[in-house]
Amino acid sequence: MGNKNKTISFRVNEDAFETLQEIAEERDISLSAVFRDYVDMLVAHDGQVAVMPEHEISEEDTDEEEWPPKVKVPKSFVREHERLELEADHLRDQLDEYKQYVTKLREEVDDDPGEDVIHLEDLDGSETEDEDEDTPYVG
Repeated sequence: MGNKNKTISFRVNEDAFETLQEIAEERDISLSAVFRDYVDMLVAHDGQVAVMPEHEISEEDTDEEEWPPKVKVPKSFVREHERLELEADHLRDQLDEYKQYVTKLREEVDDDPGEDVIHLEDLDGSETEDEDEDTPYVG
């Protein structure tokens, strides 16, 4: 009936927690991702996962897979990603400029006493007083 995620909660001592945070930072992933990777590996190998320092691992112990796994990405994808990042930066800069411009205009409007503003209602009111209300407008 679907693939529902479940939450697992447990406690570790402070030293182990700090070590796990360092691992996450080294791999540039979240702490949760470290645990998900470990659980996925544990499930994939039927619970037969041994954790040991890298310098103790011999070539015979490792499978053909590298750890952490590496993925080859086409250069066109990387270039497109870089182009989109540059475009996003440019758009952010433009947005900041527009925000500054709008702020400047608002300050000018707030500082202006409003003497040059003519409301259309005022103009319409002065014409109707001079003309007879029963006379239709002929243009």
